[in-house]
Amino acid sequence: MHVTTEVWLITIAVLVAVLVFDLVVIGRRPHEPSMRECGIAIGVYSGLAVLFGLGVGYLAGPRYAGEFFAGWLTEYSLSVDNLFIFVIIMANLRVPRHLQQFALMVGIVLALIFRGIFIALGAAAIERFSWVFFVFGAFLIYTAVKLYLDYRSHDDDDEATENAVMRWVRRTFRSSQDFHGTSLTVVQDGKRLITPMFFVVVALGTTDLLFALDSIPAIYGLTQEPYLVFTANVFALMGLRQLYFLIGGLLQRLVYLSVGLSVILAFIGVKLILHALHEYHLDDRLGITVDVPIWLSLLVIIGTLAITTVASLLKSRRDVRSGQ
Repeated sequence: MHVTTEVWLITIAVLVAVLVFDLVVIGRRPHEPSMRECGIAIGVYSGLAVLFGLGVGYLAGPRYAGEFFAGWLTEYSLSVDNLFIFVIIMANLRVPRHLQQFALMVGIVLALIFRGIFIALGAAAIERFSWVFFVFGAFLIYTAVKLYLDYRSHDDDDEATENAVMRWVRRTFRSSQDFHGTSLTVVQDGKRLITPMFFVVVALGTTDLLFALDSIPAIYGLTQEPYLVFTANVFALMGLRQLYFLIGGLLQRLVYLSVGLSVILAFIGVKLILHALHEYHLDDRLGITVDVPIWLSLLVIIGTLAITTVASLLKSRRDVRSGQ
């Protein structure tokens, strides 16, 4: 897939313009969005992603359209899982509801920055070293196993707000006790103090960094086109702020989401390892078929997400009826 420099620049400019506009609006008027506002935003962003995928299919062919949709759905699912951690961070740091939208916007911008860095590093590594597919594949399988074990052990992810970076910030800087709008620092008695919002940004940033380590290898297992990797990630992050407020308690009802994601990541991890075997011509020696078509990947992703969602909602309904 050949993407000219002009197309890259136009795509980046348009997407950045949308994000900057959104950030400026939120910064001037932090508030808790209404359900109507959230629904419209999610519908618009999802519609734009679908139109973009159809445009890719029209201009570059169905293969690349399938790769975009598979990558977008996978990254969107991982981003929704990220919302679970955001919910915990907001609760633990007691972020006022009207300031949560600003915090989420900052978290999404940081996620874009980290993912952009990893996309560039991943593309450079893949171009020069075929063995990196072994590393990506093994890492995804490890992540899949960890996700499943965390689900079985019912880990609560409270460590998301008390990691090593957060502890260092608490020890190093003086802080105020109260939020001061969206300000990260405040001057009190002639001293510059960091506000609780600064802690929120640090917590969200470190969480985004960890999730970027999972998401980039996952999408490179579906497409090696940096343009599709970048756009799929951007579209997956758009609308997450509104989704956070729209579905609220529904996040807690998706009890099998981690299980579904573990299946998807394990599938992509195996696919990456098979691809690496093919790169080194080891598949012929082992008698392994490595050609996993994109339609099969898309089918596995959609089927797993559908089964996970339906099973989660049925279990939540049974728990409600039984009084659990």
